[in-house]
Amino acid sequence: MAVAVLFAMDGFVFGTWAARIPDVSAQVGASHSSLGIAVLCLSLGALACMQLTGALSARLGIGRVTVAAAALVSVATALPGMAESVPQLCVALLFFGAATGAVNVAANSLGVQVEARWGRPLLPSLHAGFSFGGLAGALVGGALSAFVGVAPHLVGVTVAGLALLAWIGPTLARAHEAAPPMSALRPADEQPDRRGGVPTSVLVVLGAIAGCTAYGEGALTDWGALYLQEDLGATPVLAAAGYAGFSLAMACGRLVGSTLVVELGEDRLLVGGTLLAAAGMLIAAWSGSVTVALAGFVLVGLGLANVFPLAIGRAGALGGAGGVALASTVGYSGLLGGPPLLGFLAEYTGLSIALSTVSVFAVVGAVLVRSLGGEPVSVRRPPIPALRRPAMPAVVTWASARLQPVGRSASAGARRAVEDLRILAVC
Repeated sequence: MAVAVLFAMDGFVFGTWAARIPDVSAQVGASHSSLGIAVLCLSLGALACMQLTGALSARLGIGRVTVAAAALVSVATALPGMAESVPQLCVALLFFGAATGAVNVAANSLGVQVEARWGRPLLPSLHAGFSFGGLAGALVGGALSAFVGVAPHLVGVTVAGLALLAWIGPTLARAHEAAPPMSALRPADEQPDRRGGVPTSVLVVLGAIAGCTAYGEGALTDWGALYLQEDLGATPVLAAAGYAGFSLAMACGRLVGSTLVVELGEDRLLVGGTLLAAAGMLIAAWSGSVTVALAGFVLVGLGLANVFPLAIGRAGALGGAGGVALASTVGYSGLLGGPPLLGFLAEYTGLSIALSTVSVFAVVGAVLVRSLGGEPVSVRRPPIPALRRPAMPAVVTWASARLQPVGRSASAGARRAVEDLRILAVC
């Protein structure tokens, strides 16, 4: 529950930032290229902290590092709203990016531990929490943009984040007490060679797959609203709805991701998703219509939904927190490094051509999936003794009891979907 809430909190912060980018850009008087430089600072801060987070997690414990990272990202959320110039925005986004990178590595590492306890793929469902949080952040940000200034809004998000962390923080800090050893996440034939460990090339390829598709997520997060507003003439509310629709589609795709992995297999799901995203982005970039562009954003969200969590989850199962850190560093280079590149491209070619590169990288991701040599071997996890469940509110107990008989009478695929819904009801 605490990890799911952490993912949702991280998504809400990111969605809030995405919705207020046009306002922050106007506040500091940034052009496309100068905004791209500012966003590059966000990327550099995040990438610099990812490997450090993996090392600190191994030394201090993933739970303690997660709490510290979540507190930092809550505080850093307010900094961009206080910037009054492009240099100040660059410094603010450097700190914001560092906190974001740290909390992403920590959350994914904890997500791998949750998968180990449940004994089946759950990271896509946990990432659905991030997407639902991003959706909520974008909707709230779009609604408040007409009434509340940037600085008061982001300070309010900081206060809400710290209050939420006060609730889940004690549970997260004790995560090491419930965690199985990372070696338990790998089958015997995939245990690392003591002389060399898990092949770095495998983790890098998994990170590159995540990065090629995360490029599209970063593009729509930081430039989707500007594209709809400046190129297609959408209102601020419709511009925010673009990212909201993208996040909703991604959240729904991830909600059923665990079931889709079992029914279709990772290979088909990854390749099919990347190709669907490539087609959706081309439709959105060249339609010339706000309505069609919004539909294209939805297709991109559905296509990219499960690629990143599956790739990072596989890296975590093979390499533990260090594997998550390495693959995340490569993967988030697309999520965080793509928007600055798009800024420079948009300055000279326009946003339509710049956003079309999302399709190119999605196709490259599909090729990399095929280069792995076929269907990835499922990671076999030993049973982990369940800990004592905490007391649940009455409404949660009622919802769980109503869903349980449905799960017993449904097909195998439906039972998995119902179980995911039960998990969300508990959260």
